[in-house]
Amino acid sequence: MIEQDLLDILACPENKTPVRLADQTLVDEINDRIEKGEIKNRGQQRVQKKIDGGLVRQDGAYLYPVEDDIPIMLIDEAIPLKDISFPQKHP
Repeated sequence: MIEQDLLDILACPENKTPVRLADQTLVDEINDRIEKGEIKNRGQQRVQKKIDGGLVRQDGAYLYPVEDDIPIMLIDEAIPLKDISFPQKHP
């Protein structure tokens, strides 16, 4: 689990907006689609490894995957959320 202190200082590397923890429903949906081979990251690479969690950019456009409690905050590794339906929660 990502500590709140770390979450408070993390931001999208592209536009510096805050990120929030993805809810489990979204993580489960993404993992289902990864298993089906339907998810590509911003670098257009098919995502093959299921994610442990994610950080969603404030505008809901991208999710940065979390693997082994480490957020992967690289622009090309972000998962576009435009085709994934999930409830948008804003802090």
